[in-house]
Amino acid sequence: MTEQADKAGKPARRTRRAVLFGGLGVLAATAVVGREEIGRAWWLMPGVSKPRKEGELDHVGASWTAASPANWRLADRPDDYRVDRIVVHVTQGGFASSVDAFKNPWHKASAHYIVRQDGHIEQMVRELDVAYHAGNRSMNERSVGIEHVGFVHRPQDFTDAMYAASAKLAADICRRYDIPVDREHLVGHSEVPGADHTDPGRHWDWDRYLRMTAEALAATPKG
Repeated sequence: MTEQADKAGKPARRTRRAVLFGGLGVLAATAVVGREEIGRAWWLMPGVSKPRKEGELDHVGASWTAASPANWRLADRPDDYRVDRIVVHVTQGGFASSVDAFKNPWHKASAHYIVRQDGHIEQMVRELDVAYHAGNRSMNERSVGIEHVGFVHRPQDFTDAMYAASAKLAADICRRYDIPVDREHLVGHSEVPGADHTDPGRHWDWDRYLRMTAEALAATPKG
């Protein structure tokens, strides 16, 4: 399950509206950084934001329920933050309770997607934005979080329909952001640095998931 990104202590927060380089330092810094980083500096400047529509979906076939704004952070990914990871979660609860948790501002956590045992996909945070799902700020900024309804100790919760739907979703994400389909870039919540969670657990079939994701990606060429 997810948890708030910036929970340890009270470090200085750099919001997406923070200016990346201060004052005249902008001119000096942009002279030595690459064009890509200059572009990211632009998207981190105050007042810069992509147009968006409430409830717009990133994955065809998903349904939309908005997570509480307290549980995610406005961003303009991948222009301000690179997206190069997918984090696999297990809800440790039912579908309705997970949706309700992400809608609850006191929960302080969310994920971009929830996948149900029957293959239904609910999107709750736009991929543009940073969901608080990994318990690690850097990982949150660079990843898309996918929750799977069930419990880590119940292999029967990970159904064929769930694997198929999640693999198609993961392939869609990998295609959009050129993410390699491997265990370096598709990781479990338990593998995130500093994580204290155990999901997706030993019953999650990584070999099957990677194979199905790669097959779905190959079946959907770019363009």
